Amino acid sequence: MTQSYARRLNVFSAPNAAHSLKSIKRGIEKESLRVTSGGKLSQSPHPSTLGSALTHPSITTDYSEALLEFITPAFTDETAPLKFLDQVQHFVYANIEDELLWVNSMPCLMETENNIRIAEYGSSNIGKMKTVYRRGLGLRYGRLMQTIAGIHYNFSFPESFWQVLQESEQNTDSLQDYISTQYFGLIRNFQNYSPLLNYLFGASPAVCASFLRDNSHHDLVPFKSSHTLHKPFATSLRMSDLGYQNDAQSNLSICYNSLENYVKTLDHAIRTPYPKYQQIGVTANNEYQQLNANILQLENEYYGSIRPKRVTQTGERPTLALQRRGVEYVEFRCTDLNPFLPLGIDQTQTRFYDVFALFCALKESPICNQDTLDMITENTRNSVMDGRNPQLMMQTEQGGQLFSAWAHELLEAMIPAAEILDSTGNQTHFMDALKEQVNKVNDPEQTPSAQVLKTLEDNDIEFFQFAMGQAKRFETQYKSTPLENKVEQDFMTLSKQSMQDQQQLELECTQPFEQFIADYFK
Repeated sequence: MTQSYARRLNVFSAPNAAHSLKSIKRGIEKESLRVTSGGKLSQSPHPSTLGSALTHPSITTDYSEALLEFITPAFTDETAPLKFLDQVQHFVYANIEDELLWVNSMPCLMETENNIRIAEYGSSNIGKMKTVYRRGLGLRYGRLMQTIAGIHYNFSFPESFWQVLQESEQNTDSLQDYISTQYFGLIRNFQNYSPLLNYLFGASPAVCASFLRDNSHHDLVPFKSSHTLHKPFATSLRMSDLGYQNDAQSNLSICYNSLENYVKTLDHAIRTPYPKYQQIGVTANNEYQQLNANILQLENEYYGSIRPKRVTQTGERPTLALQRRGVEYVEFRCTDLNPFLPLGIDQTQTRFYDVFALFCALKESPICNQDTLDMITENTRNSVMDGRNPQLMMQTEQGGQLFSAWAHELLEAMIPAAEILDSTGNQTHFMDALKEQVNKVNDPEQTPSAQVLKTLEDNDIEFFQFAMGQAKRFETQYKSTPLENKVEQDFMTLSKQSMQDQQQLELECTQPFEQFIADYFK
């Protein structure tokens, strides 16, 4: 344990300091595809009974029209996000007729790209902008990538936590500047140590062959038959570069050494033309094909495993919000849907994420250079494609290290963070969550990715059969336990209100779309 990390841990060993951790906020965003009873991608529009995908606070769509996204509020009660997510799923199951929610990150039985409908959000300028952005993504990366689902875990420490830390270090920056600096330190540590998360929670080692029908740029091998493709030691094909054959992003070096550098490098990518996208054109036949012909249309097009975030105001770009008001929370983006869990995630996993976040926040975080970024890229690639290989080596500043030894060292260093979190409630929940991850490192067969392949092997089934079986199982579970009447009524009210809100936006929309886009990027 380093001296700096030990000193910071010691600060929060005092009960009054540790008490600030009771106000940690957590939220979850979960994506799930709507599929037909036969396991094909739904071709129907977003169900009106679920409300407006543009304005509903909890039920929207992501890239494709069939890719539902459920959003919880940020709660200080650690159990509340999963409870809320469970209620949302109950309501959705009751309002998608005979369709199913796909429970895997890698998609269902895929046909042609033309069968993947771009998400639509109505005729308001903000609605058009969201659709055009997704149309551009389809042209840049292919629409198949818009059917992959995951879970985002949103996490923030309370100001009181940062105040305790700042006072202990006698730092004289403004509190918000200090907070932003510390969040970027957390982010750098997260990137460095996220291969551990890929190993522990990756749940997509295999994919239906239909997903890669038109893609020869992969090295996956058949699992028993050509209908299922996999890598024997893979953990998360979702987090691999499978399908993201994109030179523009591969050459990006977004800098996480400071808020200023992060905003600067992202902004540069949004304003730098890219020849291949210029050939596509911004418009064709008087219809927008993409928002611009630059390396990135928007900040969110950059696919990072973690993002610094600040709630935006109407019409405000994410980087401007960060620039004006600093980092508010971070978004963990490397979580697969666990197909063995009804919600795709459980309380043990979220508790470990809390431990991981506290560890990343308190541990010293050296500034990154290009060599560091290259090392992180290599470790991440190896962890998702070969993470359960007993001979896997991790690259570190001190040289190569066997993954299992590297993982055990990390988990051992997190013990004090788990103990501090447990001390706020006289419990052992966080330590128990940590011990469960140690067990997975000791026995790779306990990881979700290994369990997926074992289920295919033991039952002599294809990935598609496994995924359909799990989807139908959870459909039965949800439809046999309806929501409480009051909760259902509350969701119905939200849906109706969101439809009215979208209509109001469309009625108030008088500015030409071209001017709206120009103003947005000013």
